[in-house]
Amino acid sequence: MDTLSYKTVSANASTVDKQWVVVDAEGQALGRLASKVAKLIRGKHKANYTPHVDCGDNVIIINAEKVEMSGNKGAQRDHIWHTGYPGGQRRISYNDLKDKNARRLVENAVRGMLPKNRLGRALFRNLYVYEGAEHTHEAQQPTVINLNEFK
Repeated sequence: MDTLSYKTVSANASTVDKQWVVVDAEGQALGRLASKVAKLIRGKHKANYTPHVDCGDNVIIINAEKVEMSGNKGAQRDHIWHTGYPGGQRRISYNDLKDKNARRLVENAVRGMLPKNRLGRALFRNLYVYEGAEHTHEAQQPTVINLNEFK
């Protein structure tokens, strides 16, 4: 009888190796930054990636106010949300949102590329966005990743 000599190994919470990573958003396009950060948070760059487990890294994004958008997207596209009250739909252009709160702009872009379920909400808690060059996670000794070299 022929049997397989290998097994598929699934990661679980005890076998996952979570790292801390710093990403500099200066000069990065918003969508490309968000897709690469979502891949890091999800853990798709690791060999032991398991779709139903939080096996990604903790990502720290610095210089969120220096993220760029190509063309006139910042002026032409709007961020739309609803307050929950009748007639409560609000909109703000991406340029105005970037001036007001650049963290929220980057967070919303990354959140949109994560799964829309309980796991996605847990993964989003692994993202930390800062508008300046300093962050408060030096104790975790994060490694710096250049997104231009990351696929």
